[in-house]
Amino acid sequence: MAETVTLSGTTDSLLSSLDPLLRTWLPRQRWFAGKGRPVTGFTAVAVTELLPPDGRLGLYHLILRVHQADAPGAPPHPGDCYQLLIGVREALPPRLAPALIGHVEEGPLAGRTVYEALYDARPAEVLLEALRTQARVGGLRFERDPRQDIRTGLVARMMTAEQSNSSVVYGDTFILKLLRRVVPGVNPDLEIPLALAGEACPRVPAPTAWLHADVDTDAYVLAVLQPYVSGAGDGWELALRELAKGEDFTAEARALGRATAEVHTALARALPTVTLGHTQLRSLVDGMKERLTAAVQAVPALRPYERGLCSAYEALADLAAEGRTWTAQRVHGDLHLGQCLRSPAGEWSLIDFEGEPARPLAERRMPQPPVRDIAGMLRSFDYAAHSASVPDPDWAHACRAAYCSGYAEVTGLDPRTDPVLLRAYETDKAVYEVVYEARHRPDWLPVPLSAIRRLAASDPT
Repeated sequence: MAETVTLSGTTDSLLSSLDPLLRTWLPRQRWFAGKGRPVTGFTAVAVTELLPPDGRLGLYHLILRVHQADAPGAPPHPGDCYQLLIGVREALPPRLAPALIGHVEEGPLAGRTVYEALYDARPAEVLLEALRTQARVGGLRFERDPRQDIRTGLVARMMTAEQSNSSVVYGDTFILKLLRRVVPGVNPDLEIPLALAGEACPRVPAPTAWLHADVDTDAYVLAVLQPYVSGAGDGWELALRELAKGEDFTAEARALGRATAEVHTALARALPTVTLGHTQLRSLVDGMKERLTAAVQAVPALRPYERGLCSAYEALADLAAEGRTWTAQRVHGDLHLGQCLRSPAGEWSLIDFEGEPARPLAERRMPQPPVRDIAGMLRSFDYAAHSASVPDPDWAHACRAAYCSGYAEVTGLDPRTDPVLLRAYETDKAVYEVVYEARHRPDWLPVPLSAIRRLAASDPT
C-alpha cells in the first residue's frame, strides 16, 4: 500500500481533475444527503493512495468536504464530509458499468477511467486485508479485535440495497459497513456494538474490525466489520411478505419486543444512565416543539394539527413539573423494522446503531428514554400496514400490542403504562416522518399524516 497523498499540488491537481465528474455523480448517489442543492466545489480533508494508479488498477481513499449552495433563508453551512473509494482503470469491464464515475481528461489520472471501487471485488478485498493485518496507511488506521480471526480468500460483493451508507459482504462470513457522510468523534455505530459485546449481548453482532482516520486533531470512524448472518431477512421485508399472505405477525412482533428489551437492558449495564427531571424534560420538550414549528413551516398540511400535537409535548412537561422523573440511557436511536434481522433459526438481531444521520453526533450520543426506540418501532408497524395493497390498520394495532407485551416480558415494564411519554415520542417521530416524506417521497405522505391525525386527537390520560 502507498502512503497518504499530501495536500500539495498533486492533491490539488487530482481533486481538480475529479471535480467536474464528482459534481455530476455525487448527487445521484442514494446516500448523498444534499439533494436539491447544486454542488459548488470540494475541499480535500484527506486523500490516501491505497494502490498506485501506475498499474492495471489504482485505488484512492478520499474524505471530501462537499460545498453546496445554501438553501434560501438558511444559515451558511460549511458543507458535509463524505468518504469515497475511487478506483482507477484504463477502461471498465462491462460488469463494472454501473460503477462508472467518468473519464478523466486532465491531471495525474488523465486518460483513465474512475469508478466507485466498492463494486469491484479486488479493491474491496484490499480493505479486508488491511483490516486483517491491522495496516497503517497515512492517517488511516485499520484495527481489529485480536480474538476474532479474519481468514483470507473471502470473495467480496457489494450490497445494492443500502440507503445512507454502503456495505460489502465477504464470502457470507463478514459484512463491512462503510459510512458515507462522516463527522469527527465517537460514532455510536462502533461505540454501542463494542459496549454490547462487553456485556455478551447476543442480539447485536460484535465488531470484528474497524477503520479510523486521523486528520490533524480530528478522528473519524469510517467503517465497521461485523459477522454476517447468512440467510437472515430484515424485519421490513419479512413483515411485508407475511402481510401480503395474510399471515399473523404478532409472534414475531413479540419476539422483536423481547430482543429490543434485551439490548436496552444490556446498554443500561454497559453505559451510564441519567435521571431526567423537570429541567431536563423541559429542554427535551422544547426541542420537540421547535421541530414541530419547523415542520409546520415546511409542510403546511400539518398546520390544522399543530395545537393537538403540541398538547402531547405539554402533557409530558406538565408531568415533569409535578415531580415525575424518567431514566435515560443510550439507545439505538433510529429503530425500525429495517434495522432488525431474523436469522434462519428465528433469532432477532438489531443492527445499524448510527442513529438518525441528519442529527448532530452529540445529540445521537445523548442518553434518551428507551421509549424513543419503542416509538420508532411502533411507527414502523404502522408503515408496514399501510404499505400493503389494501392497508390493514388492525394488523398494525395487533403487532404494536404484541411488541409492547414482548418488551414487558423482559423488563417488567410495559411501555403502554406510560402513555404520556409514549405519545410524545411517537408524535415527535411522526412529525419527522411527515417532513421526510414531503421532501423525498410525497406519495408516502398520507402514512404519517394518518398517525398525525390520531396523535393530535388522542388523550393518553
